[in-house]
Amino acid sequence: MISTQLWQLGARELADGIRKRSFSSVEAVQAHLDRIDRVNHSLNAITRVLREEALSAAAQVDGGLARGDAAGPLAGVPFTVKENIDLAGTATTWGVAALAGAEAPIDAPQVANLRQAGAIAIGRSNMPDFALRWHTDNGLHGATLNPYDRSLTPGGSSGGEAVALATGMTPLGLGNDLGGSLRWPAQCCGIASIRPTLGRVPSATVIEPSDPPIGIQLMNAQGPMARRVEDLRLALELMCRPSDRDPWYVPAPLGSGDNGQLRVAVVRDPAGGGVEPSVAEAVDIAARALRKAGHLVADAEPPGVQEAAQGWATLIAADVERMTPLLEQLNCPDANRFLEIARQAIPAPGPEAYALAFAGRHGLLRAWAEFFRSYDVVLAPIATMPAFPVGADLDPAGAGVFVTALRMVVAVNYLGLPAAAVPLGDSPAPQAVQLIGPRYREDLCLDAAQAVEDVLGVRAPIDPR
Repeated sequence: MISTQLWQLGARELADGIRKRSFSSVEAVQAHLDRIDRVNHSLNAITRVLREEALSAAAQVDGGLARGDAAGPLAGVPFTVKENIDLAGTATTWGVAALAGAEAPIDAPQVANLRQAGAIAIGRSNMPDFALRWHTDNGLHGATLNPYDRSLTPGGSSGGEAVALATGMTPLGLGNDLGGSLRWPAQCCGIASIRPTLGRVPSATVIEPSDPPIGIQLMNAQGPMARRVEDLRLALELMCRPSDRDPWYVPAPLGSGDNGQLRVAVVRDPAGGGVEPSVAEAVDIAARALRKAGHLVADAEPPGVQEAAQGWATLIAADVERMTPLLEQLNCPDANRFLEIARQAIPAPGPEAYALAFAGRHGLLRAWAEFFRSYDVVLAPIATMPAFPVGADLDPAGAGVFVTALRMVVAVNYLGLPAAAVPLGDSPAPQAVQLIGPRYREDLCLDAAQAVEDVLGVRAPIDPR
């Protein structure tokens, strides 16, 4: 196999080929570096390429294999890291110029876990200022472009990772999800991702402020992004190894992924807030795929979706309000415009409403746990609208629309539940759905996502249009 073909493979395929010495890690890494050179200039997904470091690490992997050393599960496989995750020796910029020199001396726990498994970091990926926008653009690196249609958003805040994956610049990426940032870019770019349960993947940073507000602590999650569900499963297994740096970390066992026939609840229009026909059809396509795979599929909606979405909005508005004076100093003009629009659309709550949002979460979690006695997973839209035109989120008329469209995404975040995004490989344009499971049952989400992928196929990687 020649190196120019290796960028088309998934992470597990690359790991297997390197371990069997069908090709070398240097060849695999070089193929992805060549692909970055070929397409990134027109997309701006990768912000820093770690060329020399990656090739040196790959040569070490190849040398170890030649000596007969034991190889980790991802030995020699390249991956990329969003710019708000610490990667030792590089800046954790959060997409803002003021942090361009904020170099982390140590890896974030999930990065360290992947590197311990033999994976090789080859680059950093783009994001919006402080990850607080559903489109990827910032004052430090500029905008990332959607490889399918440059007039549409690639999503945010993990838009750089999604575009890099969709176009073969990386087989595996690391992102995070406070308000849909792992799943919304998956819908916009036709890739896969999983937002794990609160506490599943350890998270920590050495860049101040190292301790975010409590609402963000409860609702943010670190997770993998890939083109194939099997790569999500492998990466998650490795990323969730323990770290004493995260007080929220929970050493819960990860399911085996052999759960047999699943009971799937289908939601097309969460809380009756409206859904565009193409998105509803995507849910129906996924439902038919699950039924074809032998799973039990029925229409049913979990309780309190709108209440959960409102709870997310209350907590995030309060936390962002506290941070606004600092954000306004460091953001680029478009980020500040989005911040102003968002603050108008979701006003900061008073102390009583803030406290009630924490209390209400308890009751809704109990109600969802009861719902999951009857169903294993929930199939639902990610956003109830497709990718929006670039700049639409800077129109005051659009802010409330986007929050409403992402209501099922933010409801999941408020409750700290796991949800996998899987693309519909046979759809004419990028589209994805999410599969939501009970707490610490990522295996159920991934099983359902794998069934959809098995029937509908994988759409990426593509050449940019």
